[in-house]
Amino acid sequence: MASPLPRLTAAQVAARLGVKPETVYAYVSRGLLRRERDAHGSMFDALEVEAFAASRRRTATRAPAHPTTGMPLAVVQTDIADIEDGELLYRGRRARDLIDRPFAEVVAWLWDAERVDAPDPAIGSAREMVAALPPHAGAMDRLRAAVTGFAADDPLRHDTSRATLHRIGWTLLTGLPVALGGDPHPDIARSLTRAWGAPASADGAVNAALVLLIDHDLAVSTFAARVAASARADGYAAVSAALGAADSPLHISAATRTARLLTRVRRGLEPERALAEALRDGNGIPGFGHPLYPGVDDRADALFPLLTGLPDGDATMAAVHRLAEVVADRTRLRPNVDLALAALASGARLPDDAASTIFVVGRIAGWIAHIAAEYGEPAMRLRPRGEYVGR
Repeated sequence: MASPLPRLTAAQVAARLGVKPETVYAYVSRGLLRRERDAHGSMFDALEVEAFAASRRRTATRAPAHPTTGMPLAVVQTDIADIEDGELLYRGRRARDLIDRPFAEVVAWLWDAERVDAPDPAIGSAREMVAALPPHAGAMDRLRAAVTGFAADDPLRHDTSRATLHRIGWTLLTGLPVALGGDPHPDIARSLTRAWGAPASADGAVNAALVLLIDHDLAVSTFAARVAASARADGYAAVSAALGAADSPLHISAATRTARLLTRVRRGLEPERALAEALRDGNGIPGFGHPLYPGVDDRADALFPLLTGLPDGDATMAAVHRLAEVVADRTRLRPNVDLALAALASGARLPDDAASTIFVVGRIAGWIAHIAAEYGEPAMRLRPRGEYVGR
């Protein structure tokens, strides 16, 4: 079935693909893209354009213009996470095998550090920072403000010893949910869900999500944290650097964008129209596809089965299946963890931006592990050399 309006103009397709309009018509003449003509000119199916964009990323083999240009610019060795045969591993153990264990227990194992809860004065400082934000502030704004509050209350933060870094990590993991409106609780997932007034039935799925999101290769936020740690930034500052990189449409903020897409479908909008509207910003299909997995994102595959027990779990998963069928039919892209997080937020009746908050709280555990690893390397090793190309 053809997508309903809106469709894409040639200029919009060119902007999405990063090419000139003339190149778009060359793709049409070669049979790589289809167009339809109407009174407004040439129009293109948005999902077909996304599939073409994804195929270009997978098959591009052009050599870089210069040996120092392109990706990867650097390879950083890590013993924290790996992806083998489509499965996510933490220090050699399958991440999905750990989701039944409390998040804090998994973190203590990953860091080899006993839990130390955030002190009440620090939580108070973080709460005040969050409370000072305007009402329209989003989840990432609140997270950054809270981290700043915790840092300001910690006079020992500049010590880069492992003990201090792990104390900082535990302060954030146990304190952030409370600073964001939750109640102190031994179960970090429960403390977090209380911030949204979610039912206890959501705790298991949120705990599993936190575990599955701890680390994932060298994401841009993780690399930002390591660059800051390379310059010997303190733990809070390095996490703040990671948050800056994470608050982007191609990283953690994509989870919120996906949640909004799923909400539209749950409210009755046709999947084709909801997808076409979501594609207007030119950042790809939210919630689908990941270059590190040949099929379904391992994290999404582990999380989806846990969502049927949520208050709106069945209706949410029905919407997920409707979306997935349309996307698979047009693009062959499979669901990723952003869609699973969006489904978790929807099924548990959480705010759309709860998906980003869960992502960040889980990923802080990985950021701290990478910061600790970087502290053990020579300082400033991640400062690249610039190559002047101006006149």
